[in-house]
Amino acid sequence: MSLRVDTIELPSGRTTTREIVEFNNCVAIVAIDSAGNVILVRQYRTATGKVLMEIPAGKIEDNEHPLKCAHRELKEETGYSARMMTELGGFYAAPGYSTEYLHLFLATHLNDTGVTPDGDEIMDVFSIPLTEIPELIANGTICDLKSIAGLLRVISEGLPESTV
Repeated sequence: MSLRVDTIELPSGRTTTREIVEFNNCVAIVAIDSAGNVILVRQYRTATGKVLMEIPAGKIEDNEHPLKCAHRELKEETGYSARMMTELGGFYAAPGYSTEYLHLFLATHLNDTGVTPDGDEIMDVFSIPLTEIPELIANGTICDLKSIAGLLRVISEGLPESTV
């Protein structure tokens, strides 16, 4: 990650600056088990000072393909592997100040591998029925942008017949 300051000229001719955080692209995964439950993680986020409920996600390493990263991050963060991983497009995390782009995946046909999270990742893995997600977003329990965007994308499109 790095920070740069760009000098830009506005349409009015006025010159100003913009601070830009340059960050590797990432993946975000909506993982759904055979019972229609979403696999989520609870983890403390220092920037917010809170424990957040989120979908699994992580940074793409240099020269790593997003699909490979999605499989790796799902296993590292939740202990699950997915036989089916479908890319659903993506989105910018915060385009006003960051270059970070998230590739969104739907993971299905899950298997519990028993793998535990990395030593620097302290999180609680749990599942919630997909049908309960809209209420958790509406009441602010799920307040992380990547999780809201990913979950609403899956809910709006519906699950493919072959996923559950």
